[in-house]
Amino acid sequence: MTTVSRRAWASIDLGALRKNLTRVRSLCPASKIFPIIKANAYGHGMAEAAAALADSHTVIAGFGVATVDEALALRKLNDELPILLLNGFVTAEELQECLCNRIEPVVHSEYQAEIIGEVFSKEILGEHRKFWVKYNTGMNRLGLSLEQVRLVYQRLHTYPDTQLVLMSHFACADDPDNSKFSDFTKRQLADLQSLRSELVPVVHGEIPLSLAASAGILHWPESHLDIVRPGVMLYGCSPMAHETGEELGLQAVMTLCSRLIAIHDLKPGDSIGYGATYICDRDTRVGTVSIGYGDGYPRSAANGTPVVIKTAAGPVRTRLIGRVSMDMITIDLTDIEGVSIDDEVELWGENLCADEVAKSTGSISYELFCKVTPRVKYSYLDE
Repeated sequence: MTTVSRRAWASIDLGALRKNLTRVRSLCPASKIFPIIKANAYGHGMAEAAAALADSHTVIAGFGVATVDEALALRKLNDELPILLLNGFVTAEELQECLCNRIEPVVHSEYQAEIIGEVFSKEILGEHRKFWVKYNTGMNRLGLSLEQVRLVYQRLHTYPDTQLVLMSHFACADDPDNSKFSDFTKRQLADLQSLRSELVPVVHGEIPLSLAASAGILHWPESHLDIVRPGVMLYGCSPMAHETGEELGLQAVMTLCSRLIAIHDLKPGDSIGYGATYICDRDTRVGTVSIGYGDGYPRSAANGTPVVIKTAAGPVRTRLIGRVSMDMITIDLTDIEGVSIDDEVELWGENLCADEVAKSTGSISYELFCKVTPRVKYSYLDE
């Protein structure tokens, strides 16, 4: 059988994933950790990420996902740890799936409290009845108003053997140097803590709080509270507006690569690619790389977007020139010695932070990871 050489591949470093989790623990020594592995672990592979995180020396309290389908798939992979369902349930049937599978749904709307009441009035299903009640402190996406959250929390508290967490979500924690955003973030934290202080004497018990995701973990230690929910920082990238994952000391987990399939020389005035978006201003050596938007490399990547060519002498940083097409990109090889056909080209990862690439595409690293397509072959390293 003929062996077909690789054209685009992603190497996932599970050791780096666990090291980033260790970083979370060092920043939040007193908080429980719910790693967020929604969207196929941000494109890294939910099954592999869940196994690696559960097997880490850093103890985790559970996992977080976004959809019921994700939660049920994860439950088949891991029968031990609780699963936080960030988007909550919509129907009584979905609630029953949560109750029967130790899935902890977020209650963010009054209709969900009504469904819980209807279901519990007939039969209290499952042995693990835990809800995360979401207070809208300013994100204005999901969450109960102050008046609603008071009523819903107290109502759910009346059901026997039912645990509750009070949570919210930061809107602007990614830019702590912006005084307007900083004040907004502090106000969100104060509002959540104030609500807990109000409810504790009413329910006569402790009320665990959860607010911080990656940005809060990294830059707002006062927001760590009882439970943190790390997401993109686990995968080596930054949630911050003006810092990359590399600058924050995080380790890249995904390295996306392809290979050089053509080299040609152009003269000043020659154009490259669809739309002639790049015009050579000198003698230019161009390399064609076997990856494009059909593989998930962003078509929006502008001229100058960084890439790394791995020559015989070592990795050399260069740049994209010409428009991204479905199956290929073109890169500048001018003045780079020792380049050969089939040399490896890194699009982001070990030698090039995905946050930097994302900036050149007008996007964020989260989107880069999630858009990698099935044409890319994944391999997992675990050292």
